[in-house]
Amino acid sequence: EVQLVESGGGLVQAGGSLRLSCAASGFRFGDYVIGWFRQAPGKEREGASCISSDGSIYYLTSVKGRFTISSDKFKNTVYLEMNSLKPEDTAVYYCAAAAKSMSPKVACVHFEDNMGYWGKGTQVTVSS
Repeated sequence: EVQLVESGGGLVQAGGSLRLSCAASGFRFGDYVIGWFRQAPGKEREGASCISSDGSIYYLTSVKGRFTISSDKFKNTVYLEMNSLKPEDTAVYYCAAAAKSMSPKVACVHFEDNMGYWGKGTQVTVSS
């Protein structure tokens, strides 16, 4: 059974930093794509960043230059380093994965059709 468990969320002031972790189990790190998605109150879920097994990366325009996604295959963990946080980054952040090869942009943009495994999410709150 594939499980994705997020951690690292919390409350931070604007301009601060957080690092989210997504620990994957029951998941074979062959061809895959894993990403971070977020949903703010009253808004639709969106893909913040995705990384594929070949190392290709996609970032949502609004987070580019501030967020960094990385993976540690030995720890089966994907990280999202978030710097220069803004109040508009406040959301529940979800980790999601697909056990197949695809473009990280496709995974992040068309996640409803492609991402079959989801974590329960971690809250990130950025105060002004």
